[in-house]
Amino acid sequence: MSVLFPVYALFVLLIFNSLTHQFCVKMEMKERKQSTVFRVINIMILVLLVSSYVRVLNVIST
Repeated sequence: MSVLFPVYALFVLLIFNSLTHQFCVKMEMKERKQSTVFRVINIMILVLLVSSYVRVLNVIST
């Protein structure tokens, strides 16, 4: 499990970054705005991944 979840997390981050990039290109955002959008989305996804990892660990340990 400790090897599988980081691979899954990396896959999720890559997909969301790809989707965010496509969104920024379609909306024709400036570079400064793009960096803010990427930062916010990556932080939100990271929080979700960490919380799901903690939840999985709690389920496995009980």
